[in-house]
Amino acid sequence: MRKEQFKKPLTSILFIVSLAGASLAGAQPQDYIVPRTTDGQPDLQGVWTNDTITPMERPASLEGRAFLTDDEIAAMEENLAQRRTDADNNIEVTVGGNIGGYNQVWLDSGDTVLSTGQTSLIVDPPNGRAPLRESAAAVRDYYFAHVEDHYIYHTVWDRCLTRGVPGSMLPAGYNNAYRFIQTPDTFTIVHEMIHDVRVIHLNKDKHIDDKVKLFMGDSVAHWEGDTLVVETANYNDRGMIASSSAGARLKGVPVTENLHVVERFTRVSEGTVIWSATITDPEIYTQPFTISMPLTRDDEYVMYEYACHEGNYAIPNILSAGRAGEQQAQR
Repeated sequence: MRKEQFKKPLTSILFIVSLAGASLAGAQPQDYIVPRTTDGQPDLQGVWTNDTITPMERPASLEGRAFLTDDEIAAMEENLAQRRTDADNNIEVTVGGNIGGYNQVWLDSGDTVLSTGQTSLIVDPPNGRAPLRESAAAVRDYYFAHVEDHYIYHTVWDRCLTRGVPGSMLPAGYNNAYRFIQTPDTFTIVHEMIHDVRVIHLNKDKHIDDKVKLFMGDSVAHWEGDTLVVETANYNDRGMIASSSAGARLKGVPVTENLHVVERFTRVSEGTVIWSATITDPEIYTQPFTISMPLTRDDEYVMYEYACHEGNYAIPNILSAGRAGEQQAQR
């Protein structure tokens, strides 16, 4: 069963407003009234998911296309389902082969494009691609080329530390659920992946001391109408924007202490919250860019502990392979 669909022209309205970087409150259906918490805030509470096959950046084959047609959506989803079925029916376990999620039982990466039909998670710039500097891409490539040398060259997700902000809100191969909890003074996001818990204060008017640098930064939030606006700064330079395969070209791209992120959460229907994040990091990107996607409410979803460290054999195995290679070279 497909997730709740937006009906055009609402889809277009939502993303026109999103591209403008403004509040999405005015994009709600006229007959939808955002529910309120007991203290009067717009109620965003619940479990929300974002598993999808929509890529981070727009593929070259869809250049100039912000949205897919219904026929294209159906074809993409049918083709994916067939490829996954064929792969599961032709599993061959070999030495050096895939010993991880070798069939779909172990994964939960979604089987549909986003309900908006958008061609990429990135909605601005209009080409749907991050304005990545060549120097930043070179650092990313250097890290991946040296993963056997030292753990510092691995992504922070591989090391089971965090996926950061906004990386922790991006779709991955599994664990794509988020629990939103509200109090009069806080908005808390419990992430299924790496069980990060992000407590965002609503009663702060400035960031902590600039000397304090954090993997997930320091967040200050306020309401603009029915939209929760979260501004995050005070990052350290040891994280990454995207740590999963969903990030594709952006996987492993570093961040600097000048990273600045503005997120917006707007409930547009009983089962949909539009989330967006505008990312600014001048040493990494030539200009700011914006990610936007719908989050879908799923009251039946059960979030389990993600025991990342306990099952993380990848890092020691990769580093051990590096040392074994060095010993072999010395013989």
